[in-house]
Amino acid sequence: MRIVDRGATVVIIGEEEDAALARTVLAGMLDAVRAGQTPTLDDLDCAVSQVRERDARQLGSLLSQRPAAIREDVHIRARTRGQKKYLDTIHTHEMTLVVGPAGTGKTYLAMAAAVSALLNKQVKRVVLTRPAVEAGERLGFLPGDLEQKVNPYLRPLYDALYAMVDMDRVRRLMDQQCIEVAPLAFMRGRTLDQAFIILDEAQNTTVDQMLMFLTRLGQGSRAVVTGDTTQVDLPPGTVSGLGDAWNVLQDIPGIGRVKLGKADVVRNPLVQQIINAYEVGGARSPRRDGRAGREG
Repeated sequence: MRIVDRGATVVIIGEEEDAALARTVLAGMLDAVRAGQTPTLDDLDCAVSQVRERDARQLGSLLSQRPAAIREDVHIRARTRGQKKYLDTIHTHEMTLVVGPAGTGKTYLAMAAAVSALLNKQVKRVVLTRPAVEAGERLGFLPGDLEQKVNPYLRPLYDALYAMVDMDRVRRLMDQQCIEVAPLAFMRGRTLDQAFIILDEAQNTTVDQMLMFLTRLGQGSRAVVTGDTTQVDLPPGTVSGLGDAWNVLQDIPGIGRVKLGKADVVRNPLVQQIINAYEVGGARSPRRDGRAGREG
């Protein structure tokens, strides 16, 4: 289709169905602009990729709302209804469990909420952790001391942190012990008071490790547990701590559960197509054990 700008009027020329979808996307963008937001190209890509699955006009209201869990200067917004529910759950619950495929913003949004809580002085420190599961390479064979061995497992957490807060400020907060990034094994025996704790890649915890983490929560603390239950790298026959906790904790007040799906993927649109392709391929596979990372 063609989109023609005629000053105060935009004319969309093309097939009726496609033109209607384009109009819906543009209307959503306009709603966000009228509410004081400046939509980015990523916002537009997200609207285009999701317009056939839901009313993209809702995207305007999503972009114009600042979730209560996020500071205004952090500049992170929900782009899907699932993401908005996720941030609202983090704000209203002491502990949140979230599962979903790659690209749905599980870790990134949790990090934004944690940074916001720290800068708002709602907590005294942020603790970021994930299990160092040996998928392909063994820790003992990696070069360097212990810190250098575990750093590759923690790199995604650093990347998300640096994307929200400038590097110098992150270093100052780390020097002041306001931000800690460590493997899950380092959490044993600790009680974390006045902290915002994020457990990433929780599908790779065992049941015992998950219980150990959940019982670290101290007074005035908040925790978010993220993971993708289709990407388990545990040894065959080992029960995932995330899947177990999802079922065991479902009726406990104060613990929220959020399930994100394909409609919440906001990474490169190609990621959504990859997820769809693997789901179709998995449905044809003669053996499905829920361990996508180990199927040939």
